[in-house]
Amino acid sequence: MGVRGGVEEELAQAAGVPFRAIESGQVRDMAPWVAAGNLLKAGRGVRQAGRLMAEFRPDVVFVTGGFVAGPVVLAAWRAHVPVFIYLPDMEPGLAIRRMSRLARSVGVTLPEVARWFPGKAVVTGYPVRQEILALAGQRRQARQQLGLAGELPTLLVFGGSRGARSINQALAAALPALLPHCQVVHISGTLDWPAVEARAQSLPDPLRPRYHAYAYLHREMALALAAADLVVARAGASTLGEFPALGLPSILAPYPHSGQHQEINADALARRGAAIKLPDDQLATQLAPTVLRLLAAPEALAAMSRSAQALAQPGAAAAIVQELRRLAQQG
Repeated sequence: MGVRGGVEEELAQAAGVPFRAIESGQVRDMAPWVAAGNLLKAGRGVRQAGRLMAEFRPDVVFVTGGFVAGPVVLAAWRAHVPVFIYLPDMEPGLAIRRMSRLARSVGVTLPEVARWFPGKAVVTGYPVRQEILALAGQRRQARQQLGLAGELPTLLVFGGSRGARSINQALAAALPALLPHCQVVHISGTLDWPAVEARAQSLPDPLRPRYHAYAYLHREMALALAAADLVVARAGASTLGEFPALGLPSILAPYPHSGQHQEINADALARRGAAIKLPDDQLATQLAPTVLRLLAAPEALAAMSRSAQALAQPGAAAAIVQELRRLAQQG
């Protein structure tokens, strides 16, 4: 279940999973009239989810958060169906904290997150796609499949599916300093792609072959991660699972308008020596020197890689399945 046109609908359809749309809307940080309208939508969503509970008769409900999950959790609770919530981030938002009161258990990525859900927390780790796990230790093969030079240090830069303008702009300015020392795989997002494409064409001929820019990567994203020696990215929840799975050192620039969860995610990796946290407003001046300092210190980069790898939990998906089965058997 999810909202019509949301990413969940696209993913469900791609996986061949039946999808049912329900109404819901964000209430927090919205204008009063928008919040009131969204509350009405959520009320309709509870009724829609309730009808699906009666029709589908689930043994357990698996929820990953967001405002759309509220009506589903309430409908499941009313129908006496056990609810399992998975929280990928290091700190729950308001919606997860409220929904957890109606859940039987809550899966968390790392042990320190368990304090938010006393008596309900299950440390599962972050589930990582099998195609990423299968590429662990396959750097040379991944570079070959992407058409990259096998021996050059490789920097991967991305900012999410829509991109990150501050990262894109900082990288554009840094390319003349970076490309003599490494090859760069840059996933810009679609919004900035025209400027990124023009920048690629303006590079000097000797440097141009070292810059590999894409508007978006889907299936090849796993290869890009596996090919990299170092990654520059935001600090969304996937960094807590995918980077450790591949032992990827990172420079993380948390999105400054996402509340605090990206800051806390970045702090969790930086505190363990797996990442360097770089504030968004320092990207323009500090990105190039930070990357060059790490590439010039292979021992430090290797230590960051080991620290990241120590956080890997390849059995996370199986742990979530085990908890779902346990709850389903309890009824």
